[in-house]
Amino acid sequence: MAGTEMPLKYSSGKASPLGVSQDESGLNFAIFSQHASSVTLCIKLPERGTKDEESEKAVEFALDCQKNKTGDIWHVSVEGLPTSGVLYGYRVNGPQGWEQGHRFDSNIVLLDPYAKLVSGRNYFGLDKGPSQPFGTYDFDSSPFDWGADYQLPNLPETDLVIYEMNVRAFTADESSGLDPAVRGSYLGFIDKIPHLLELGVNAVELLPVFEFDELEFKRYPNPRDHMVNTWGYSTINFFAPMTRYASAGGGPLAASRELKQMVKALHKAGIEVILDVVYNHTNEADDANPYVTSFRGIDNKVYYMLDPKNNSQLLNFSGCGNTLNCNHPVVMELVLDSLRHWVKEYHIDGFRFDLASVLCRGPDGSPLDAPPLIREIAKDSVLSRCKIIAEPWDCGGLYLVGRFPNWDRWAEWNGKYRDDLRRFIKGDPGMKGVLATRVSGSADLYQVNQRKPHHGVNFIIAHDGFTLCDLVSYNLKHNDANGEGGRDGCNDNFSWNCGVEGETNDSNVLALRSRQMKNFHVALMISQGTPMMLMGDEYGHTRYGNNNSYGHDTCINNFQWGQLAERRYGHFRFFSEMIKFRQNHPILKRDRFLSKNDVTWHEDCWDNLESKFLAFTIHDHNSGGDIYLAFNAHDYSVDAVIPPAPQQKHWNRVVDTNLESPNDIAPEGVPLTGSGYRIAPFSSILLKASP
Repeated sequence: MAGTEMPLKYSSGKASPLGVSQDESGLNFAIFSQHASSVTLCIKLPERGTKDEESEKAVEFALDCQKNKTGDIWHVSVEGLPTSGVLYGYRVNGPQGWEQGHRFDSNIVLLDPYAKLVSGRNYFGLDKGPSQPFGTYDFDSSPFDWGADYQLPNLPETDLVIYEMNVRAFTADESSGLDPAVRGSYLGFIDKIPHLLELGVNAVELLPVFEFDELEFKRYPNPRDHMVNTWGYSTINFFAPMTRYASAGGGPLAASRELKQMVKALHKAGIEVILDVVYNHTNEADDANPYVTSFRGIDNKVYYMLDPKNNSQLLNFSGCGNTLNCNHPVVMELVLDSLRHWVKEYHIDGFRFDLASVLCRGPDGSPLDAPPLIREIAKDSVLSRCKIIAEPWDCGGLYLVGRFPNWDRWAEWNGKYRDDLRRFIKGDPGMKGVLATRVSGSADLYQVNQRKPHHGVNFIIAHDGFTLCDLVSYNLKHNDANGEGGRDGCNDNFSWNCGVEGETNDSNVLALRSRQMKNFHVALMISQGTPMMLMGDEYGHTRYGNNNSYGHDTCINNFQWGQLAERRYGHFRFFSEMIKFRQNHPILKRDRFLSKNDVTWHEDCWDNLESKFLAFTIHDHNSGGDIYLAFNAHDYSVDAVIPPAPQQKHWNRVVDTNLESPNDIAPEGVPLTGSGYRIAPFSSILLKASP
């Protein structure tokens, strides 16, 4: 039907569902706006014989508030429209009182919040093509073929090893060896799934893949206008996949199809897909530099939290200028509809909610004890199979680690695990007892009601902050390239440069850094709870001390496949084998908290704040395959007394981070002789009891 000359016919339409849908007479358009006084549907029809957007024919239809409005929903049915290839948006007008919270501007064509596909620029980071996003749709294509033998992985939460990563950064670098047309795309990602399998992870947590505005810093001259938002925390729409992750600039339909291909390929490999979702703010900035693309112009007073004490200015608990009003009934339903869409349409396995404490605030920003949105996500039938993970803090100081409203469903990023492990491994005093608590599953935080150790997502490194290599290479952040005078990024990194700040050729310093990275990884993989690591840490990626690298579409963020090849048989091998050791030993991933019979602490000096040595045995009551671990964060060796192995077993050394590769990890084990072991400074060992 593309290019049809059939005249369009308009009828009243219906209020449900929101967005664009097919009905008996054509296509139904429905949009919410409580405070609008007028709504106009804007349609761009493709002219016959051309695909040039500049030559598209624009058609506008003003909705009649008597015929085309039910409650707060504006709607119209249009007959004669093509069933794909059409762009659409809305002009919305209403009260102009800024101090009442309204931001209506009928000169701007606004994106439908319920658009399932978004049309705009097609090439990442290039300021070419329309800057204003339009909704589009496709009712012509056949449903995606998931395959007759297709199955969801449905992994138990206890088995997860999460790999946090960025779709574009994974293959954008030339070293990926991919054709330039597929670098940084969903299809490029598929080509590198064998790497994930070799590493041993079984879940990827993808930085935002909702349609976002990577050029947000270039709207006006500012200190950050040299950067591109490559992380993706600038959501334009909550239903559409990121168009510019399609290969070869393929556009929104290709993006949708290729994302499904990527998910299907990951699922075939037994890898689950968790999306990092940003429901705490949007791309529409603050009131000082307002940027109107959708929600702000449709109904600012409903979609955002406003400060009644300050002329209804936008409240900012997100650090990005605006805060979505998530517990308003209409906005809450938008979020739930969005999540359901990703599960049903794209077969997503779970979600990590960015700055999830924002979702625990009421319309005035005050914290809620039982936030409706959090409860509904936990109780929703469509989302019942999904992993749901909170980042339990926000930029307004609402820190809910261990206290996030959870209904026994929500997991949390364990920020205390990150900080405590960093402090112990670098040698801070007084951290031994805390380390014991953290590696045991943080029962002090999560042993409440029906919560389990896996509800704590253990991590040492995430996308924001230092990489693992930089954590052991820098005492201070080095963020000058960000253009903010070093004011951005966290100052409390609990890092240690091992004697020299940054790059060095000192072999002793480099050896110590290598040991420390391995120590961190060993601790992460033997801890009860759900481990998460960051893309690139498996080869020692550096951002040269930048701990807030969101704006660099360069080697600072992009996976360096050449470096992986150089370190495949050393650093990478250790990281991969340690992940596989965890997966092969169920006692490291129990679904209950440790009892006194599950672990023996070889300690008699818990109160000695200067003690930086911890040794313990995790008991295997089924087969006697006990695991002995010791962490030495002193700057001197410790002669440890090794306890007797279980009956008819003997100890085998699996890990000694002080040894050179390949002896640093021996998966089959090296028989231990004697009853003692000298543990080198800043190193750790792992022994396994075997027949």
